[in-house]
Amino acid sequence: MNKEFKLLDPLKLENNIFDLIGKDWMLITAGNIHRYNTMTASWGGFGVLWNRNICLCFVRPSRYTYQFLQETEHFTLSFFGEEYRKALSFCGSNSGRNVDKAATTGISPMECSPTTVSFQEAQLIAECKKLYFQDLDPNHFLDPTIDNNYKQKDYHRLYIGEIIRLFHKEY
Repeated sequence: MNKEFKLLDPLKLENNIFDLIGKDWMLITAGNIHRYNTMTASWGGFGVLWNRNICLCFVRPSRYTYQFLQETEHFTLSFFGEEYRKALSFCGSNSGRNVDKAATTGISPMECSPTTVSFQEAQLIAECKKLYFQDLDPNHFLDPTIDNNYKQKDYHRLYIGEIIRLFHKEY
Protein backbone atom coordinates (compact mmCIF):
# COMPACT_ATOMS: atom_id res chain seq x y z
CA MET A 1 0.00 0.00 0.00
CA ASN A 2 1.22 3.46 -0.90
CA LYS A 3 2.45 5.43 2.15
CA GLU A 4 0.18 8.35 1.21
CA PHE A 5 -2.81 6.30 2.35
CA LYS A 6 -3.81 6.06 6.00
CA LEU A 7 -6.33 3.78 7.66
CA LEU A 8 -9.64 5.47 8.34
CA ASP A 9 -12.23 4.35 10.86
CA PRO A 10 -15.45 3.92 8.81
CA LEU A 11 -17.32 5.84 11.52
CA LYS A 12 -15.10 8.86 10.81
CA LEU A 13 -15.94 9.01 7.10
CA GLU A 14 -17.13 12.54 6.39
CA ASN A 15 -17.96 12.15 2.70
CA ASN A 16 -21.57 12.07 1.55
CA ILE A 17 -22.09 8.44 0.50
CA PHE A 18 -24.80 9.36 -2.01
CA ASP A 19 -22.42 11.76 -3.75
CA LEU A 20 -19.49 9.33 -3.63
CA ILE A 21 -21.40 6.53 -5.33
CA GLY A 22 -24.13 8.13 -7.40
CA LYS A 23 -22.50 11.39 -8.47
CA ASP A 24 -18.74 10.87 -8.23
CA TRP A 25 -18.81 7.16 -9.17
CA MET A 26 -16.41 4.43 -8.05
CA LEU A 27 -14.24 1.70 -9.48
CA ILE A 28 -15.02 -1.87 -8.44
CA THR A 29 -11.82 -3.91 -8.76
CA ALA A 30 -11.25 -7.61 -8.21
CA GLY A 31 -8.20 -9.80 -8.66
CA ASN A 32 -4.56 -9.40 -7.70
CA ILE A 33 -1.85 -7.10 -9.00
CA HIS A 34 -0.89 -9.64 -11.69
CA ARG A 35 -4.42 -10.29 -12.96
CA TYR A 36 -7.37 -8.03 -12.20
CA ASN A 37 -10.12 -5.99 -13.79
CA THR A 38 -11.88 -2.80 -12.82
CA MET A 39 -15.16 -1.21 -13.81
CA THR A 40 -16.98 2.01 -13.04
CA ALA A 41 -20.17 1.85 -11.00
CA SER A 42 -22.67 4.39 -9.76
CA TRP A 43 -25.03 2.00 -7.99
CA GLY A 44 -24.24 0.71 -4.53
CA GLY A 45 -24.31 1.56 -0.89
CA PHE A 46 -22.75 1.42 2.55
CA GLY A 47 -24.38 0.38 5.78
CA VAL A 48 -24.44 -2.04 8.67
CA LEU A 49 -25.59 -5.64 8.33
CA TRP A 50 -24.93 -8.69 10.50
CA ASN A 51 -23.15 -6.38 12.99
CA ARG A 52 -20.54 -5.47 10.35
CA ASN A 53 -19.76 -2.39 8.26
CA ILE A 54 -20.68 -3.43 4.74
CA CYS A 55 -20.89 -2.23 1.17
CA LEU A 56 -23.30 -3.21 -1.57
CA CYS A 57 -22.25 -3.34 -5.19
CA PHE A 58 -24.05 -4.51 -8.29
CA VAL A 59 -22.40 -6.10 -11.33
CA ARG A 60 -24.00 -7.48 -14.48
CA PRO A 61 -22.85 -10.99 -15.49
CA SER A 62 -21.82 -9.62 -18.89
CA ARG A 63 -19.13 -7.42 -17.31
CA TYR A 64 -15.56 -8.74 -17.32
CA THR A 65 -15.18 -7.74 -13.65
CA TYR A 66 -17.97 -10.19 -12.78
CA GLN A 67 -15.63 -13.10 -13.60
CA PHE A 68 -12.99 -11.73 -11.22
CA LEU A 69 -15.54 -11.16 -8.45
CA GLN A 70 -16.66 -14.76 -8.82
CA GLU A 71 -13.08 -16.05 -8.56
CA THR A 72 -11.90 -13.99 -5.60
CA GLU A 73 -12.81 -13.51 -1.96
CA HIS A 74 -11.91 -9.80 -1.81
CA PHE A 75 -12.47 -6.67 -3.88
CA THR A 76 -11.98 -2.92 -3.60
CA LEU A 77 -14.12 0.13 -4.15
CA SER A 78 -12.04 3.17 -5.14
CA PHE A 79 -13.21 6.77 -5.18
CA PHE A 80 -11.48 9.59 -7.09
CA GLY A 81 -11.55 13.35 -7.44
CA GLU A 82 -13.38 15.07 -10.28
CA GLU A 83 -10.14 15.32 -12.28
CA TYR A 84 -10.44 11.56 -12.96
CA ARG A 85 -13.98 11.75 -14.41
CA LYS A 86 -12.75 10.98 -17.96
CA ALA A 87 -10.77 7.96 -16.72
CA LEU A 88 -13.80 6.61 -14.84
CA SER A 89 -16.02 7.21 -17.85
CA PHE A 90 -13.58 5.22 -19.99
CA CYS A 91 -13.43 2.39 -17.44
CA GLY A 92 -17.22 2.19 -17.46
CA SER A 93 -17.63 2.07 -21.21
CA ASN A 94 -14.73 -0.17 -22.28
CA SER A 95 -14.07 -3.80 -21.48
CA GLY A 96 -10.89 -5.05 -19.86
CA ARG A 97 -11.18 -8.00 -22.24
CA ASN A 98 -10.15 -5.64 -25.04
CA VAL A 99 -8.07 -2.88 -23.49
CA ASP A 100 -5.73 -2.21 -20.57
CA LYS A 101 -7.81 0.39 -18.76
CA ALA A 102 -5.04 1.52 -16.42
CA ALA A 103 -2.51 2.05 -19.22
CA THR A 104 -5.06 3.83 -21.41
CA THR A 105 -6.34 6.18 -18.71
CA GLY A 106 -3.07 6.75 -16.85
CA ILE A 107 -4.29 5.45 -13.50
CA SER A 108 -1.69 3.45 -11.58
CA PRO A 109 -2.61 0.07 -10.11
CA MET A 110 -1.26 -0.69 -6.65
CA GLU A 111 -1.47 -3.70 -4.40
CA CYS A 112 -3.52 -3.08 -1.26
CA SER A 113 -2.91 -6.63 -0.07
CA PRO A 114 -1.80 -9.80 -1.85
CA THR A 115 -5.43 -10.33 -2.91
CA THR A 116 -6.60 -6.78 -3.71
CA VAL A 117 -5.79 -3.99 -6.14
CA SER A 118 -6.68 -0.31 -6.16
CA PHE A 119 -5.16 2.80 -7.72
CA GLN A 120 -2.64 5.34 -6.49
CA GLU A 121 -4.78 8.24 -7.70
CA ALA A 122 -7.80 7.24 -5.58
CA GLN A 123 -8.78 9.47 -2.67
CA LEU A 124 -10.66 6.78 -0.73
CA ILE A 125 -10.43 2.98 -0.90
CA ALA A 126 -12.66 0.39 0.72
CA GLU A 127 -11.06 -3.06 0.88
CA CYS A 128 -13.86 -5.60 1.17
CA LYS A 129 -14.40 -9.30 1.82
CA LYS A 130 -17.34 -10.92 0.05
CA LEU A 131 -20.01 -12.10 2.50
CA TYR A 132 -22.97 -12.76 0.24
CA PHE A 133 -24.26 -12.56 -3.31
CA GLN A 134 -27.63 -12.86 -4.94
CA ASP A 135 -28.92 -12.37 -8.45
CA LEU A 136 -31.66 -9.78 -8.80
CA ASP A 137 -34.95 -11.37 -9.73
CA PRO A 138 -37.36 -9.19 -11.74
CA ASN A 139 -40.28 -11.12 -10.23
CA HIS A 140 -39.42 -9.38 -6.96
CA PHE A 141 -39.50 -5.81 -8.34
CA LEU A 142 -42.33 -4.14 -6.44
CA ASP A 143 -42.21 -1.18 -8.82
CA PRO A 144 -42.48 -2.56 -12.37
CA THR A 145 -40.72 0.51 -13.82
CA ILE A 146 -37.44 -0.77 -12.32
CA ASP A 147 -37.36 -3.30 -15.15
CA ASN A 148 -36.87 -0.35 -17.55
CA ASN A 149 -33.20 -0.45 -16.43
CA TYR A 150 -32.90 -3.90 -17.99
CA LYS A 151 -33.78 -3.63 -21.69
CA GLN A 152 -31.55 -6.66 -22.36
CA LYS A 153 -32.81 -8.57 -19.29
CA ASP A 154 -29.23 -8.66 -17.95
CA TYR A 155 -30.04 -8.39 -14.27
CA HIS A 156 -27.30 -7.48 -11.82
CA ARG A 157 -25.74 -9.68 -9.20
CA LEU A 158 -25.70 -8.04 -5.77
CA TYR A 159 -22.54 -8.48 -3.73
CA ILE A 160 -22.41 -7.66 -0.03
CA GLY A 161 -18.89 -7.11 1.20
CA GLU A 162 -17.58 -6.49 4.68
CA ILE A 163 -15.37 -3.41 4.76
CA ILE A 164 -12.23 -4.86 6.29
CA ARG A 165 -10.10 -1.74 5.79
CA LEU A 166 -10.87 1.79 4.68
CA PHE A 167 -8.07 4.03 3.47
CA HIS A 168 -7.97 7.72 2.68
CA LYS A 169 -5.26 9.80 1.13
CA GLU A 170 -3.49 12.26 3.37
CA TYR A 171 -3.36 15.81 2.02
